[in-house]
Amino acid sequence: MNQMRFSDVSRAMAPRKSRQVDDEEELVRALQAEHGPALLGYVTRLTRDSQRAEDVVQETLLRAWRRAGSLEGDASSLRSWLFAVAHNLAIDEHRARAARREEAEPELPDVAVAGQLDRALEVAQITEALRSLSGDHREALVETYFRGRSVAEAAAVLGVPPGTVKSRTYYGLRALRAALEERGWGG
Repeated sequence: MNQMRFSDVSRAMAPRKSRQVDDEEELVRALQAEHGPALLGYVTRLTRDSQRAEDVVQETLLRAWRRAGSLEGDASSLRSWLFAVAHNLAIDEHRARAARREEAEPELPDVAVAGQLDRALEVAQITEALRSLSGDHREALVETYFRGRSVAEAAAVLGVPPGTVKSRTYYGLRALRAALEERGWGG
């Protein structure tokens, strides 16, 4: 793929900038800041090559920039669109390499982009937010919500009174909600 980075494209267009271009570039900067690291991680896992992944993410953001005037929706739908574009670009790039027989690579894994990707992103965000909680709050939430145990069962597993499990669960949920909101996730 082209080795020119997004910043190079921005500088090349500087003489032609208008208010609309400024708004579009700001949108792409915001998309990069919010979704870039997750996109890069996803594409790196998909391609197993960090340089190729950077190229795919760059092309994805370039396409977002080109379509900035028509991109609409909430953050999760934009994120889904970015991941779908990146996925398709990675597959196309892999097929092009295979057609040129540059290297014999195993087939890229078939990843469902729409529903499963959204779910995987939600799980990753929740897991990251859970890591930010205290150990006591995290354990109470894991036992009651994720393992489906009653308060009494969780209390027995954790070795604390049921009232303590209730309290830790209550404050743990509040802290989890705050941690998710800090990450820009509205569930």
